Amino acid sequence: MRDRQLRARDMLRGDLEGEELERYVEEKVVVTRFEEMLNWSRANSMFPLSFGLACCAIEGIPMSAVTARYDIARFGAEAGRASPRQADMIILSGRVSIKMAPVVRRLYDQMLEPKWAISMGACSSSGGMFSNYAVVQGADKFMPIDVHIPGCPPRPEAVLYGFTKLQRKIMGNPDQGWRQRYNAAGTEEWARGGPASTPSPEAVEAYEVARELARA
Repeated sequence: MRDRQLRARDMLRGDLEGEELERYVEEKVVVTRFEEMLNWSRANSMFPLSFGLACCAIEGIPMSAVTARYDIARFGAEAGRASPRQADMIILSGRVSIKMAPVVRRLYDQMLEPKWAISMGACSSSGGMFSNYAVVQGADKFMPIDVHIPGCPPRPEAVLYGFTKLQRKIMGNPDQGWRQRYNAAGTEEWARGGPASTPSPEAVEAYEVARELARA
């Protein structure tokens, strides 16, 4: 510590020269792009919308955001906003009913740009146990979702892990998906008449093999 103070004093006096000055500059000066610096500041100063839908909002968010053991303030995201016009992140915590989906979408549209969304829990991600006509089977059907956090409710560690994954995505360094990690390209599921109406060659071959086995 004392050595760094003395070197800083010598630099201010102009006593550092040659290789010693170049080495000091390389150690102390950081060069980056404005976009990277801006994304870093966005990832570490997020304003989540104080918003909840159902049981996950009671069980999951307070445990991971308020308590001392799991404190989201360490990541600069403790300043919850009651107005969507002052927030840039929304956490969908709980089941989304058909009647509530337009309201959630309106709140998302009113948020600041750039904005991000986390689907927390099984119900908001896939409908959970509510496989019926009244609940949306996945929030990504009516709005873009950046991170899905499974669980009913998810553990606080899972919520914080999903939040850090979102931070890495904002900073331009997202985690690879499992298809990239395990070299599983071409294994996508394909449902006839669904959104992905064009199957991959591997899927076509798999269906043909299945048909032949069924005929035999």
